[in-house]
Amino acid sequence: MTTLKNDTLLRALLKQSVEYTPVWLMRQAGRYLAEYNATRARAGDFLALCKNPGFATEVTMQPLARFPLDAAILFSDILTIPDAMGLGLYFAHGEGPMFERPLREEKEIRALKIPDPDAELRYVMDAVSEIRKALDNRVPLIGFSGSPFTLACYMVEGRGGTDFREIKTMLYQRPELLHHILDVNAKAVTAYLNAQIESGAQIAMIFDTWGGALSHAAYQEFSLRYMQQIIAGLKREHEGVRIPNIVFTKGGGLWLEAIADIGCDAVGLDWTIDIGEARRRVGDKVALQGNLDPSVLFASPEVINIEVEKILLSYGAGSGHVFNLGHGISQFTPPENAAALVEAVHTLSRKFHLANA
Repeated sequence: MTTLKNDTLLRALLKQSVEYTPVWLMRQAGRYLAEYNATRARAGDFLALCKNPGFATEVTMQPLARFPLDAAILFSDILTIPDAMGLGLYFAHGEGPMFERPLREEKEIRALKIPDPDAELRYVMDAVSEIRKALDNRVPLIGFSGSPFTLACYMVEGRGGTDFREIKTMLYQRPELLHHILDVNAKAVTAYLNAQIESGAQIAMIFDTWGGALSHAAYQEFSLRYMQQIIAGLKREHEGVRIPNIVFTKGGGLWLEAIADIGCDAVGLDWTIDIGEARRRVGDKVALQGNLDPSVLFASPEVINIEVEKILLSYGAGSGHVFNLGHGISQFTPPENAAALVEAVHTLSRKFHLANA
């Protein structure tokens, strides 16, 4: 294995000493970049962009050409798994992802099959391999999946942005059916992430976008339990190199200690929690990732500097912090403001790591 030229992110995730706080952005390859929009237009549509390893590599690399980010993240979508299960994923203009065949009938739910990552999801593995080659060991590559519960929300509701009526009715009325979906999803996600690791991903991340919509008890039973199952089954090492993992529940601030207890290496935070308070609550158990409000990037570079400094001050000295947004970057973000953010984190964070200099 060739050594990474910049392994700052990997070291921070493992709470090893670093010279500065590393930074990457959720949804860093996206519509706020003109070059992304040009590639997407060439691809024809979003799904064609995801399913073509050449295009996926191209857009993964675009933000790294603009900004000195400390990681690349695979360009893909969290709904690749249910799509491979045959639910008929499509993207309606202005409405986001939708499924032609949402899961409503018990017979369909019982018939769910775990996709083979090397067959139905081969295009993702090919993209991972191609991106690793393009990166040439510049920075690590993050692979990812949606959480079992988040995938189930789309699979049962048939779309995003809902009031969760269908899935919550199932959760309370027929919990055994939802548990079946979640168990299949957890096995599918584990196989999918391990295949990404074998193909070249150096970090694995689970996006639990909708876990925060659950009650306290339901979160433990229907979301966290299945993420713990995945973490237990993930490869922790590949070709002699440690593979860290990150779990991010949007709206999960109430459950930080419980998330930190499932065996993950890092916990992602949205912007609703103070990162210093989060650090006090989880201690040295895990690294923390986050957690600037993405809307800060609509303000001036001076304001961005102030808000970055607040988060760095709150976290305090020492390693174990990966700077990120509290959710994905908005398509309306001026690219120069993303550049100001990366510069601010790299410059302002060094004083918090002087003992490691």
